[in-house]
Amino acid sequence: MSRPLQVVVVNGSPRTEGSKTMGLAGLVTDTLADLLPIEVRRVDVYGLGPSFTGAVGREDVDAVVEEQIRAVETADLLIPAVPVYRGSYPGMFKHLFDLVDQYALANKPVLLVATGGTERHALVLEHQLRPLFGFFQALTVPVGFYAAAGSFDGALVLDPEVYSRVEVGLADVVDLLRARVAAA
Repeated sequence: MSRPLQVVVVNGSPRTEGSKTMGLAGLVTDTLADLLPIEVRRVDVYGLGPSFTGAVGREDVDAVVEEQIRAVETADLLIPAVPVYRGSYPGMFKHLFDLVDQYALANKPVLLVATGGTERHALVLEHQLRPLFGFFQALTVPVGFYAAAGSFDGALVLDPEVYSRVEVGLADVVDLLRARVAAA
């Protein structure tokens, strides 16, 4: 690869520190970094401020929020990472994607990450997140990662099965990601 893969993690959790969601996303990006050169940037949707929360359209955001949206749109790989509450992703997370250009994510690889209280929420990947990125015509990779609260100690993933799923899943898609950077 001639340059590192530009990875943008969209943090849909209201917490930036001590978040299980960011713990799982960190495991994913750390494992991916063992497989190929990457540069990771994080967009914390709950930290984007009043320009973001009060925006009805893209023209309403300030320069800082605009730059964060552009980072999402121009990433080589997008990793949306969300906590599940009441069967879906947070509204603030969705609001960010309401402001993303409709065609900016077309054919962009997207790797889905979610956490929830129990395994009952695991289908959020298939029933909530995949359709959202399907609207954008994004290339949601076949693997996605979900972990329930019992897999963590605080934000640290303790469950060896989760580590194994992440390692195997990323090994399955790393060639696709390498090809994306080579073609760019």
